[in-house]
Amino acid sequence: MKVKANGISINYQVDGGDGAPWLIFSNSLATNLSAWDDQAREFGRSFRVLRYDQRGHGATDAPAGSYSFDTLIADTIALMDALGIKQAHFAGLSMGGATALGLAEQHSERLDKVIVCDSPCQSTPVSKQQWEERIAVAQKQGMEALVEPTVTRWFPPEIIRANPAYIERIRQMIRNTPTAGFIGCAAALADHDYASAAGTVKRPVLFLAGEKDGVTPAAMRKLNAALPGSKYVELAAAGHISNLDQPAAFNRAVADFLQAP
Repeated sequence: MKVKANGISINYQVDGGDGAPWLIFSNSLATNLSAWDDQAREFGRSFRVLRYDQRGHGATDAPAGSYSFDTLIADTIALMDALGIKQAHFAGLSMGGATALGLAEQHSERLDKVIVCDSPCQSTPVSKQQWEERIAVAQKQGMEALVEPTVTRWFPPEIIRANPAYIERIRQMIRNTPTAGFIGCAAALADHDYASAAGTVKRPVLFLAGEKDGVTPAAMRKLNAALPGSKYVELAAAGHISNLDQPAAFNRAVADFLQAP
């Protein structure tokens, strides 16, 4: 389904019954709402689950130019408004994770519990340079040139070897991401910082990371330490896309958090 929000057409899907609490899932760079299929099946039994393609991804519009996280956050609020959602639990991974923490800092009244997955929630001089290099590759060679480098960065070697069909599904998601959307969102990832104000968040927060997601677990432990009352869970054997690498463990961690008083 599609709805006009914040000046673009946003693609979304709703699972679960009317009247249940809302739970929103926000995708990573170079994926789409189908990355949350396992979570929609699991949580659709107890929640009204909203998945959406972030700006520039899936079937959502992909305007040319650089995006900012302020824009991505405004997209989310506009989508909630368009669907009549006053308040929701919100979970996001990687780019979606930074969106989640930004929303918690800027629009706490619209959120209940917040799940930030596999995101340090801030850029660094090193990561900014890496994003600029990836933008240049996308501009010159298109998304195909980014498929294998992205897969190698996201997934532990043993997962790549053991799950060829699963990894091929991810390759297709990356390959099919609109180039303009990748470039726009990569620009946002190159210039953001929600980590510095993490301690100001007033909502319950779960920080969740894959054990084998490079430096991300260490960064997320720091976020957890900066926010009193927050929770940190690390998923054994999972890489960057932890909800797909270890769906059962991911779902259990999220369910435990949402069910806690």
